[in-house]
Order: sequence, then structure tokens, then C-alpha cells
Amino acid sequence: MDPAFHELRPWNEGRLIGAKRALKQQQVWAIRFWLDQQRRLRDRALFDFAIDSKLRGCDVVRVRIGDVVSAGRVRDRAVVVQQKTKRPVQFEIMDTARKTMRAWLERRGGTLNDFVFPSRNDYMDHMSTRQYARLVREWVVGIGLPAQDYGTHSLRRTKASIIYKATGNLRAVQILLGHAKIDSTVRYLGVDVEDALELAERTEV
Repeated sequence: MDPAFHELRPWNEGRLIGAKRALKQQQVWAIRFWLDQQRRLRDRALFDFAIDSKLRGCDVVRVRIGDVVSAGRVRDRAVVVQQKTKRPVQFEIMDTARKTMRAWLERRGGTLNDFVFPSRNDYMDHMSTRQYARLVREWVVGIGLPAQDYGTHSLRRTKASIIYKATGNLRAVQILLGHAKIDSTVRYLGVDVEDALELAERTEV
């Protein structure tokens, strides 16, 4: 009955809704190069850790030094209890990430109970997910990618997508992402008939 009703625009008109894209391997290295050129040590450590850990943004920002450091060295593997599911998930920290994390933590200082990535407003608190999202936006724009296509979840999906495309092993990806059901992993990766056929075509019996 309201004449203005037909003039209202949907809140999501013109916006990209749905899962954010995973980064491709060459884009990962492009962001690393860009961060190194900008001399952004903390951001490089944050980026490398997010890629390897495959954690949600809320878990990445809450990681404490004691979660990733043992006996004065950055761990090869770490375990974090996920905020969303309350389930522990184990992940690897590769040599590249260990080096940047070590360099950042040497500059950052702090105790094992302190957050790896502190807030810019309160050094005793952790970085906010909003600040993390803003940083990711800067990184992708910095290498010429459209900001609306990528977000913090892109970093969580990146290594999982690369592993799946290389192996086709959904169960392994499910474990790495900490999903309770494999259906969630299938939806998360966007696995469809085309993916299944492509995997089948690479397998000769």
C-alpha cells in the first residue's frame, strides 16, 4: 500500500553475496612480495600464519604466543580450540611461516600468555576481526585484486582448496578445517559435478 515500497532497493543490491574466493598460489606469493616491499613484518607473519593454520578470522586474532611457541622456538605443529565449534584443530606451521613468525615475535616481545597479534588500541588485547578484515582488504587491493571478491575467509579456504585440487582427498581437508561433517567441507569447497569429473579424468584404471 505504501507507494515508496516499490522504490526501496534491496540491501544487497550490487554486492557480491556468498563465499569469498580462495587465493591462487601465485596470488599468495604476490601478496608476500608486496608485504615484504612495504616492510610490513607483522602483516607478513599474520598472512603466513592465516594461510597455514586455515583458521577462522576470530581464531587467528586470538592465538596466544604459547599456542605457537615452545622452548623458545616456533612449533612445527600447533593445536587451537575453535571459538565456533569448541573443537580442537591441529595444523602445521611451515618453514616460511615459522621464519616470519619468529621475526615478528622477536620484535613484538611479550610472554607466552600474550596475544601474537595485539590490538592497536590496547596492547594487552588481541587484534579485532574488523582490523584483520581491513588488513586483508589492503593486501588484496595492493596486488590489484577486487576487494569485494576476497575476505578473511579467503585465507582460510586457500590452502584447503589447493590441497583438495592436488589430491581430491575430501576427508583430509575435512580434518584440516575442523569440520564435524564432510557435507560441510563439500559445500565449503564448492565441490560440484565438474570437479568430480575432472578428478576422475586424471585417474586412469
